[in-house]
Amino acid sequence: MNLSLYTSATGMEAQQKQLNIISNNLANSNTTGYKRAKIEFQDMLYQQNKDAGAASGDGNVLPTQVEMGNGTQVVSTSRVFTQGNLRETGGNMDLAIDGQGFLEVELPNGETGYTRDGALKIAPDGRVVTSTGYPVLSNFQAIPGGAESVTIMPTGDVTVRTSAGSTSFRMQVARFNNPAGLRSLGGNVYEETDASGTAETGNPAENGFGRVIQGFLEGSNVNVVEEMVNMITAQRSYEINSKSIQASDEMLQTVAQLRR
Repeated sequence: MNLSLYTSATGMEAQQKQLNIISNNLANSNTTGYKRAKIEFQDMLYQQNKDAGAASGDGNVLPTQVEMGNGTQVVSTSRVFTQGNLRETGGNMDLAIDGQGFLEVELPNGETGYTRDGALKIAPDGRVVTSTGYPVLSNFQAIPGGAESVTIMPTGDVTVRTSAGSTSFRMQVARFNNPAGLRSLGGNVYEETDASGTAETGNPAENGFGRVIQGFLEGSNVNVVEEMVNMITAQRSYEINSKSIQASDEMLQTVAQLRR
């Protein structure tokens, strides 16, 4: 009887974690470059009372087993790196990556981070930075003061025009074999892990790397309607598990009253 209480409790805990993930997805439905998270569950160890194939007497064997499950547990939470919708902003330093790829940024500890947030800014010293002030690497050179225009082609070729002439360079993007293995740092930034593999850099629009589009930003890939459906499902599952606890408690009360 106590097993049913514990099993239902694990179900309630799992659905609470599911709701936490859904809430974060909905909260970031308008966050630039945000990739929705998903949660996965697996059943826990089983109590084997009788094994299938065990002798049952007279030379016969049991065709099935007797086993009791112990509930569920969270096995992973991962990001889904599908393409978000591109929205036009007209911003000269706004970039959207259409396809595979991340912008490399320098973190405060000197390590390299990766982001899909292309809302870039020009710092007072001419360096290109993110909205949180992280300097953009990706072979992105500083923009000189008094620049009249900055043109970025889908191939990553950047042309900066000033009164003294023009300069050109080519930016790069990075990708991973397993982007779902990246660690989220917040601020739309991820960092490399053993699970994600080592970053591979290359030119945009070549060898499977995504192209860059100036004047656009990539929106969140959260589908609000889908998340709302998932939220209702999680809520109902939570309620059903709580009903199982109530039923188990009532049955325990019945057993306790048998001695009266």
